[in-house]
Amino acid sequence: MGLDKHGSEMFVERRGVIGAFQHWLRRGRDRLRAARRGRRTYKQRFSRLACLLVAIFLFCVVAFGLNMFLHGKMEGRASSTHAVKVADTLKEADTVKEANSVQEASIVSGVGKKPTTKHRKRHLPCEITLSDSVNNLVEPSSFMNFTQLSLHYIEKEENSIPRFGGHQTLGEREKSFHARSQKLHCGFVKGPARFPSTGFDLDEKDKLYMNTCKVVVSSCIFGSSDFLRRPTSKRITEYSKKNVCFVMFVDEETLSTLSSEGNIPDDRGHIGLWKIVVVKNLPYKDMRRTGKVPKLLSHRLFPSSRYSIWLDSKMRLNTDPMLIIEYVLWRTKSEFAISNHYDRHCVWEEVLQNKRLNKYNHTAIDEQFLFYQSDGLTKFDPADPNTPLPSYVPEGSFIVRAHTPMSNLFSCLWFNEVDRFTSRDQLSFAYTYLKLRRLNPDRQFHLHMFKDCERRAIAKLFHHRELPVPASP
Repeated sequence: MGLDKHGSEMFVERRGVIGAFQHWLRRGRDRLRAARRGRRTYKQRFSRLACLLVAIFLFCVVAFGLNMFLHGKMEGRASSTHAVKVADTLKEADTVKEANSVQEASIVSGVGKKPTTKHRKRHLPCEITLSDSVNNLVEPSSFMNFTQLSLHYIEKEENSIPRFGGHQTLGEREKSFHARSQKLHCGFVKGPARFPSTGFDLDEKDKLYMNTCKVVVSSCIFGSSDFLRRPTSKRITEYSKKNVCFVMFVDEETLSTLSSEGNIPDDRGHIGLWKIVVVKNLPYKDMRRTGKVPKLLSHRLFPSSRYSIWLDSKMRLNTDPMLIIEYVLWRTKSEFAISNHYDRHCVWEEVLQNKRLNKYNHTAIDEQFLFYQSDGLTKFDPADPNTPLPSYVPEGSFIVRAHTPMSNLFSCLWFNEVDRFTSRDQLSFAYTYLKLRRLNPDRQFHLHMFKDCERRAIAKLFHHRELPVPASP
């Protein structure tokens, strides 16, 4: 009995251990199943949430797109309906605002702060009617029958401080404005024999080439201030390519820069249509003033030429030069043609703008402007029917001229003002023209001022090369 009892107790004990272990296994399986069911439930919930977020995003995209479409459609309809009215209103508001600012501002007390404008005006080319072909062009037989006089130029001065522009006295300056046969200052003045050249020295071979030119297109780049922009070759006729000189004046620094950019003159000294003429010993430290030599004195650089076209280096010629001469000179019976400024028409406005943008030393601008006012310069009045020009401020980047005596005289007078005062030729243009006209009522100077949009149709405008701005002289 003891053994049986002991055995049965041991059996019960073993059965209890096995049952506990089986119970533990069942509980483990149940937990594993619960975990699997939890993961499936989590996946299902996550999928439903993701689908909901995607649906909300798509709804927002559709709603936003529909809103923008309807808004743009309504705005387009409104702008097309009122475009002319809005443009006229803005133009009138800008004109009034500019006029008020010019009247209220003090010319002398301009502070060198650039004006902040939210919107830049766009100036576009307009349609011009050129002749169909250069083959049909014939210079009018009486075209050169303008005012006749004989001009000679002062070549040398016995002064201990030689200057390229010479030492013109105020008395000589006053006499030079009288349109009569005379000898006057017009650049290229040499000093005594013991002194070096006053500047703008050219190679003799280039001088010989320039003496053969009858029609000239010229430009310049000094101090690597710009890129080389070649005339649009397909717009230039074969006649002009053979009979018109295209001359680009550069200094040695610019030539080196152009060569490093891949613009290397060929064996004839040409880069495309441009004949590259290197200028040594620049006459002025101010590169802008140096640039006025080829700009205003083309009749002196090309003594045999009958016509010349000047374009700034920021422009690319897109029109045949003979068609330009016919359009702005022959057709209008003019001997000098220049476009009006695209935005300003009064010298008072130009003075203020030059000081706002720190284009030149303010004191020098004031001295020049006060001198001109004391000598009769008046404000531009567009309402005055006797106003001789449509604007007193030119856009001087494009000039077309016949080398007539009056045209040459005006060019010399204008250059002398740039040499005496500031290099900002837009400040001296109106004064020079009005004084020449006032002192010579019986000797008319035929100057044609064409529209700025016509200039933009003839040549494409670019921005200058961006360089560090030097201090105002």
